[in-house]
Amino acid sequence: MKSVFLKLGTDFLSTIVFLVVYVATDNVILATLVAIASAIAQVIYARVKGQTLDFMTYASLALVIVLGGMTLLTNDPRFVLAKPAIGHFAIGFIMLRKGWILRYSPDMVRDNIPHLAIAAGYAWAALMFVLGLGTIAVAMTGDLKLWAFYVSVVAVGAKIAAFAIQYVTFRIIIKRKLRAEALAAGQPAR
Repeated sequence: MKSVFLKLGTDFLSTIVFLVVYVATDNVILATLVAIASAIAQVIYARVKGQTLDFMTYASLALVIVLGGMTLLTNDPRFVLAKPAIGHFAIGFIMLRKGWILRYSPDMVRDNIPHLAIAAGYAWAALMFVLGLGTIAVAMTGDLKLWAFYVSVVAVGAKIAAFAIQYVTFRIIIKRKLRAEALAAGQPAR
């Protein structure tokens, strides 16, 4: 689980840096410049350390440079504010692949309710698309404080809530299934 959060933090570092600098300074231009510099520094650091960089790292760097550049040229923050939406859409499309979630599921889920896990994978894809559309809608308002709230509280909160709902639901369904199988086999239910 720790490695998943570390990977997500790495993939969205420039967005996090933008948000922190903007909240601290209330300066879109400075926040954009620092976000671009952090994305470039992140890639340079990884290359110096000999780390293999995947497609998402380069895609994120390109988005930061292109959208950040558009923000700097037009002095319109909506370009850089749209970056998380593109990430959500990309992740949503990846999540449309049948069974992707099984790779991240514990054996108990894979062994007992793989069909429900696959359905949950599609629900996660839908959530990513909804969050991406929400990010664009909020970015189009141009209200940076609303955007910061949406990206840091609403989008993160929605993912945490979805994870909690999935966890509890799967746990209840698996317990009921195992209890029913034990009773059918003549064993006492736990």
